[in-house]
Amino acid sequence: MKAYVLIETTAGKTKGVKKVLSKIKGGKTSVLSMDAVTGPYDFIAVLEGPNLDSIGQLVTESIGVVDGVTRTTTCVAISLG
Repeated sequence: MKAYVLIETTAGKTKGVKKVLSKIKGGKTSVLSMDAVTGPYDFIAVLEGPNLDSIGQLVTESIGVVDGVTRTTTCVAISLG
């Protein structure tokens, strides 16, 4: 299962958040990539895991608790076809 996590940060803490997020290691779920972006979000992380629970656990326990992260939005990839 793949998900995109849209991450907002507090002004002035973006570099510090990037440093912490780049070190996140999930057990069954992994961060495939993370890009800084322009617009309403500061980063988009691509996660892959065996199920929605494992992705949710990584988001809530490892990403959402980082000092400077103000909000996350998780978008689960689906198959159309």
